[in-house]
Order: sequence, then C-alpha cells, then structure tokens
Amino acid sequence: MAGTGEAVAAEDDALYVLTAVLLTPAKFPSVLGDDYPEACGALGLTPVDDGYGLVLGQDGDGARWTVVVDDVSLVAVAIASWDCGMDYDLSPDDRTVVAALPGWPLAVAVAAPGVPAPHDPEPGEEDDGGIRVLTPPDTSAWGPAQRRLGADEIALQWATWRAQIDDAEFVNPADDSASDEAGGSDSPDAGAPSAGTTGPETATGPGTDPGNETDPETGIAAGTGAAPGTPAETRTAPEGTDTAPEQPQPASGIRRVLAEARAYVDAPPPLGRVRSAFATQEARTLRADGPGWSLVARTDDIAFVLLDEEPGEVLPVGRGRELPALLEALDKMAVRPS
Repeated sequence: MAGTGEAVAAEDDALYVLTAVLLTPAKFPSVLGDDYPEACGALGLTPVDDGYGLVLGQDGDGARWTVVVDDVSLVAVAIASWDCGMDYDLSPDDRTVVAALPGWPLAVAVAAPGVPAPHDPEPGEEDDGGIRVLTPPDTSAWGPAQRRLGADEIALQWATWRAQIDDAEFVNPADDSASDEAGGSDSPDAGAPSAGTTGPETATGPGTDPGNETDPETGIAAGTGAAPGTPAETRTAPEGTDTAPEQPQPASGIRRVLAEARAYVDAPPPLGRVRSAFATQEARTLRADGPGWSLVARTDDIAFVLLDEEPGEVLPVGRGRELPALLEALDKMAVRPS
C-alpha cells in the first residue's frame, strides 16, 4: 500500500495517492472480469498489448479518482517497493496519463489524511463531463466477482488450501479396481463432490463422503470446501433442503470446466483467460477462467474449481489421467508476467 502524498494530477488537481494496481494481460484485477479485455472494458479502456497502471487516490476535496497511465514499469516498481515495506513516491509524468476517471473500480480501505472522507465526485465536480463514476463490483453475494476473488485467494494461499485435501481421497490412476468400486469413470457421477460442505476446515467435513472416490480419468474428488470470503448466507443450504442429493451436480460442472479448458488449447481464448505465475523452481501456478467458472492449479499438483452454479464451494480435482497433460498444455499457451 502506498504512502499518501501529492503525486499525479487529476483534472488539474493534485491527487493524494493511496495505492496502485497493474492492468496488463498477465496481471489484472480479476474481480473486474474473466480476461484482460473484459477488465479493460469495465473501465472503458481499449486493451493494449503493454497494458496500463491504475493509480487510485483522492483529490483535495476528498473525491475518488483513478488515474490511468501507460508507464507500466513505473507502477510495477512502486507496487514492488510498497510490498517490501519501502517508501516510493509514485509520480508519473503528465505525458503518461491516459485518462483520469472518477471513482474507484476497486475497494480501498484507507483514506488520505487532511482531506475530506472519500466520496465519489458529484455530477460536474472537477468537470467530470458526465463520465460514469467507477464503483467496485458487488461482492456481497455469490456471483462472478465473488467467484474470481475466491480463486485469487486460493492462488495466494495455495499451501493452506492444499493442506485441506487428503491424498488418500484420490484414486491412483493406475488402480482400475478402485475406479470400479467408485462407480467407474463412465458413471456421470463417479467421484462427484458431495454438496453442502460449510467450511474449509477439512476436505472430509460435514456433507462429504470420504468413500466417494475420485474418477481416475478426470480426477474429480470427493469433498468440497467453502470458498474464501464467501458470505455466510451462501455457505449453508436453507432448512428443509437436501444437502446430499443422490445425484450431486458438481461433477458434471467440473467436467464442463475441464472440457472448456481443453478447448482453450486448440482455440486460444481472449488474453488473460489463462495466466501462469511462478510457484516453485519445478512448478507454475495456473489460473484459468471462463463463463461461470475459475480454475486454480499447480502444474505439478492438483486443481481447484469454483463455479457460479455452486455458491461458495471449492471443488478439488485430482491428478487423474487427464489433468497433468491439460495443465502442461495450458501452461505453454498461458500469458506470463514479463
């Protein structure tokens, strides 16, 4: 987080910088969209190859402004410095300013000292010309924005979420007898996650069935967990509903996700739909998104899937026979930070 200070101008008024984020094909606020062009569209910007830096702050009257600059390297250095606890005076040259947009597209929990409390510019304030005021996406209820935020958190806290999964739940891909006991990979619900898990404490918590083993083809595992940041009302089913139906639906949703992810390999999706980031010397963290779904995976490990149709649920996908090759192919075509 930046220290506040006069840094850039927004509509001829000094801007007290609060924070900044990157908006590039490889790194963008995923809460704004499933891919880079969609995230740009949320701000009314034209997607460009090099991307943008977004500087969020307040003017002298306390109004929220987002200043868009094309000096991506400068913003990246500032963010890296702040992440290390170092001071950095983010002061882009006026010539790098692409636009000054009223409002903030993301929630910011701090305010500049010595100015009025943060507020959106009133119509005509700072001569905004009637431009739509940016506001953060609604994440109060489960939906695409909440689902993508959950996937972000899993990517950041991979070790914590991975520790919830007992590898014993996953069938050895070579163990065909185990597949038969689980109902066989041809069964549409073989290894389907049970519905109704209400928290991430364990993958075999309430509502899961450890005996419902993994489909060896798809790696779909028993057990789910609540997505990070999920509103409490989405974590439990209403009274009187059956939280463990005879034919649970998550398995078919996961198969749809894997099929759509495979299609990305043959027909590349919009920039940013598949991103690859450093994890370890031997592995990468993959992030893929699509209509109604998000996938987070390590190239040397399992994957987690979140679905719009499964509010608050995190669905683990074991290695199986298909996942390793799929992850390798996705990593080869993914966008990577430069």
